[in-house]
Amino acid sequence: MPGLLRGVARTAAIAGTATAVSNRVSRRQAGRWAQQETPQTAPAQPASTSPEDKIALLKELGELKKQGVLTDAEFEDQKRKILYG
Repeated sequence: MPGLLRGVARTAAIAGTATAVSNRVSRRQAGRWAQQETPQTAPAQPASTSPEDKIALLKELGELKKQGVLTDAEFEDQKRKILYG
């Protein structure tokens, strides 16, 4: 009987761990999907931009890329628009 109880306890522990991991993965994935559904856009560039404003826009753009909102190509395209108009 002690061997049977030990087996049941082990199975319960494994099942509990698997459930906890599965729930954590589900919550993380739901968070990622929520971010994708409401994407942020790159900052718009005003008609005439001072060097300080360009620096601020580039920093904002870098943060969006770092967060994964912008791809490398989108980042480069927006950076080019900010720097060269």
